[in-house]
Amino acid sequence: MNKYFFKLLKSKHTQQLVQQHPADNEHQQFLYPNLQQNEQILRSIYANCSDVIYRSFLISGKTKALLMYIDGLTNSTGLEEYVIAPLMKEDTEETIEIRQLIERKISVSYANECPTFSKCIEYLSNGNPILLRDHEACGLALGLTQWEKRAIEEPAAEAGIRGPREGFTETLRISTSQIRRIIKSPSLKMESMKIGDYTQTNVVISYIEGLVDETLVEEVKNRLNRIRIDGILESGNIEELIEDSPYSPFPQLLSTERPDVTCSSLLEGRVAILVEGTPFVLIAPTTFFSLLQAAEDYYQRFWVSTVIRWLRYSFTLISLLLPSLYVAVISFHQEMVPGSLLISMASSRESVPFPALIEALMMEVTFEALREAGVRLPKQVGAAVSIVGALVIGQAAVQAGLVSAPMVIIVAITGISSFMIPRYVAGIAIRLLRFPLIFLAGTLGLLGIMMGIIAIVLHLCSLRSFGVPYLASIGAPKIDELKDVLIRVPWWMMDKRPHFTGDYNEYRQSPGQKPGPDRSDEA
Repeated sequence: MNKYFFKLLKSKHTQQLVQQHPADNEHQQFLYPNLQQNEQILRSIYANCSDVIYRSFLISGKTKALLMYIDGLTNSTGLEEYVIAPLMKEDTEETIEIRQLIERKISVSYANECPTFSKCIEYLSNGNPILLRDHEACGLALGLTQWEKRAIEEPAAEAGIRGPREGFTETLRISTSQIRRIIKSPSLKMESMKIGDYTQTNVVISYIEGLVDETLVEEVKNRLNRIRIDGILESGNIEELIEDSPYSPFPQLLSTERPDVTCSSLLEGRVAILVEGTPFVLIAPTTFFSLLQAAEDYYQRFWVSTVIRWLRYSFTLISLLLPSLYVAVISFHQEMVPGSLLISMASSRESVPFPALIEALMMEVTFEALREAGVRLPKQVGAAVSIVGALVIGQAAVQAGLVSAPMVIIVAITGISSFMIPRYVAGIAIRLLRFPLIFLAGTLGLLGIMMGIIAIVLHLCSLRSFGVPYLASIGAPKIDELKDVLIRVPWWMMDKRPHFTGDYNEYRQSPGQKPGPDRSDEA
């Protein structure tokens, strides 16, 4: 019965979507040979649009023509110099077809035919001016787009000590050019599509042919083609609509604004999804350990990267478990604490009126609020307010007897540990899971913590990212698969790509490239 109800509800929703866009069928019709009729229809489509400019003139002083463009998206100076002025110049030669105008008079980078009103709307929305001529049932979209763009800057969320400093921008073609500048092979493919009934957001699927599994590319395309929505404003909208387990707190796609991280993923046989209007690129598939790896791990010496990686893993566990372990020990397992330390902790908690569970939850919520306030405030005062606020509130709370000093220390260490997680979305998942673990520790002690850890591990084992197990790197351990998980071996040892699923190109470099002095002369 429930299945029938949801099926009926879905069919009604589809009918409503069709009814909301009744003009779409009208836009599919072909242009008319009559210029005045085409202009009337286009003006009715763009009624009450003050930024749409209409420029009527005569070609060679004889044939009526109309230029239509959107102010702010089109290079109006180039339009006057390379289109209007050459066309208005009187010429004794009769121009028969509109395509001949491009061949003889107009010097633009490209021009595409627009036989329908929908094509005209599509090109106009992308900033291309449309040229219409009387007695011609076809228009021309001219390559004279121009709009304000943000300069290429260092990624704010993924800053590093060593490595490239440039990040993606909101302009899609600048982002694709940054990838193309690094990977110069023609095997790098970029397929475009539009998502969103109103926004018509440009989305590019990028992959390297010969390295990626074709079934993965098809799966990405199928999931994107299933999206039916009014608009896409950020890649996060797409991420929620194509992930495998939408109720999981863990991200199943890697989001990055670094071109080097994107290219590294493409060279491993993954797929990148670029979205117009956002610098964040989605990488599929991803694994849990990919979220704990930073880009500069691969730019430093392998010994340093391995030590920092183990330090990052350790502090990730501290960020998840330290408050709950403290609550469990204080509430149920005091015998695990040395006597002198237990006396010191008991004396500090003597004036605290709340149990350890309430105390920990209070401090964690306060710390998260301060952290969020520091993010939302302007950069000039955000860091100062969060640090001063934490110091003042923590000291005042201890002096007032609302919390104990050890609890403030535990929460501070936990907060610092969470900052070591390189991916912000992965850090949010760890922060969210900290609260149920604290509650389990305050009610069941260490038994509750063990139950919570088992539940998290089982969830991670069942999680998939485009069919790839979330713990694929350690699920079926092989020496080759562990070279870039628990440790970071030297580059001359990473001769094989990670294996996700299906067919793939196994070797990324020739084996036996261990460096050393040239001994050919001695031989």
